[in-house]
Amino acid sequence: MPKTSKSNASETVEMEGYEGHLEKFEGGYTVSFEKYTADADLTEFFTGLPNDQCQAAHWGYVLTGKVTYKTASGDETYEAGDAYYVPPGHTPVLHAGTEIVEFSPTEQLQQTLDVVGKNMEAAT
Repeated sequence: MPKTSKSNASETVEMEGYEGHLEKFEGGYTVSFEKYTADADLTEFFTGLPNDQCQAAHWGYVLTGKVTYKTASGDETYEAGDAYYVPPGHTPVLHAGTEIVEFSPTEQLQQTLDVVGKNMEAAT
């Protein structure tokens, strides 16, 4: 069976305020080890997706800090020690000092990241 960790994940993404280590598993899921070093509401970067929101579901666990997801039914904040599920149709708000581990369907996550990446490039 496949396994990964933050230190040996095959993909690393680093940008101001964010560090991510990702591994795509057979079977269609990606695990992400994420660390946030700055507060950020990323809503503007989801423009162009259906309803301008993330289209991937996420199952996660907050190691330290907190993360907030904005949805049509309101905001939900998860703090250290919380396990969570967030359905498609949300945007994230990151909080400095947070570390999470998150599992997402690879195809939907990649489609979302492609749009977010283009929007981030256009903003710089």
